[in-house]
Amino acid sequence: MSSTLVDSNVLIDLFDETSEWRDWADAMLTRAATRGPLVINPIIFAEVCAGFDALEDAEAALPPSYVRREALPWEAAFLAGRAFVRYRRAGGQRPAPLPDFYIGAHAAVAGHTLLTRDAVRYRYYFPTVRVVAP
Repeated sequence: MSSTLVDSNVLIDLFDETSEWRDWADAMLTRAATRGPLVINPIIFAEVCAGFDALEDAEAALPPSYVRREALPWEAAFLAGRAFVRYRRAGGQRPAPLPDFYIGAHAAVAGHTLLTRDAVRYRYYFPTVRVVAP
């Protein structure tokens, strides 16, 4: 079985009935769930929670029976930091990309497939990660 770390953008698309990516997100999550567990971490959960008014609503949308919650491995913190340094040295200017680097590093360290709509950065900075993206 292959576990899949689900990027927040996929979950946000799933919960947004007006998203042009909703059907894609639903189909990819269904496919990934047949191959193994769906996984989120605290950063992904935090980004998704921005769309909910109450913690109970967010937890109801992402119950443990649907997604496995994993802590961020310490090794992922180091890898995320190193990838972020490479990004900044290459001229990266985006104000807050560090969460993306944590997500990519978590997938790399834990051996998860990564389901995302933002594949370019993940593929470049984490070439060992299997990325599923449009």
